[in-house]
Amino acid sequence: MTTDFEVIEQTESGSVVSAVAIRNEQLAEIAAPLLEHGYIPRQVTVYAAQRASTYAPRGNALLIYPEGETLVSAVTEHGKLSFTRTFQSANGEELQLELPQLRLSAELQGINASFPNVLLDETCYQLRDTVEGILASPTEIVGIELPPAPVKLNLLPESWRHRRSQIARQGEWRKRLIWAGGAYAGFLLVLLAYHAYMRLEIRRLEGRITRDAPQTEFVRTAEANWKALAPAVDSRYYPVEILLHLFESLPSSDVRITAYNQSARQVSVDGEANTAGLAYQFIDKVKKSPELRIFQFEMAAPRILPNDHAQFRLEGRPR
Repeated sequence: MTTDFEVIEQTESGSVVSAVAIRNEQLAEIAAPLLEHGYIPRQVTVYAAQRASTYAPRGNALLIYPEGETLVSAVTEHGKLSFTRTFQSANGEELQLELPQLRLSAELQGINASFPNVLLDETCYQLRDTVEGILASPTEIVGIELPPAPVKLNLLPESWRHRRSQIARQGEWRKRLIWAGGAYAGFLLVLLAYHAYMRLEIRRLEGRITRDAPQTEFVRTAEANWKALAPAVDSRYYPVEILLHLFESLPSSDVRITAYNQSARQVSVDGEANTAGLAYQFIDKVKKSPELRIFQFEMAAPRILPNDHAQFRLEGRPR
């Protein structure tokens, strides 16, 4: 069972409320086609309350409309449902009996039954003259074309609310997964496009390397030939120049050069120093000499003689 209520009137002494109840099993049977397809309404309300809030939001009104094979008459106050009665048939004779009793029952419950607003469903148009004759009030024909006004009354079962929240969360997660999948697919497309671009770029570079291979080989050959001829054409490689700078690098007269050999690929210097420290000073000055930086000199550990002198050997290769 699901219930809800609306406040019709509120004063300092009390309040008048409209309470409505519905059996959940009956509601599920009515809404079965929607539920079977996974559609859960956000609001379940009474048709009379919805029509009354649309056409008679102020004052009292009587709404008459068909429901199946019966006829429903609903009394509303300020757009709120306050009293209803069902007629078994929709003929004029029964209305002559039932409508006065409806008015009397409403009066007994403290409801103003003057009904300045009488609303008749458009499907009951043939009853208009009868209703006006009984109630002595002008009758307005109403339909469902006009969008209904908002109604606070909501008879949606709690289990439906919970299920609707679950469906909403599932829909939200589905949207997030779709966005994530789209982003991942976009990333893969960008990655594939980048991979294809890089392959094309590599092929283009390989093509350029293949086309430029003869020129590259020519440059390499020319460089090798120049390095081979450098000792003959570059004065920095002349033995006399190298020897001059080697002698300039001697730390003292206690260091002597005993042998010098030079080829296109190597320079070797043999010498003797009074101490091993002088030999290391000599190699240090040779490495720091600006004129000898065209070579890369290395020296093994000096050999100490019986007289404590140190024999050393420098080897230099063109850079």
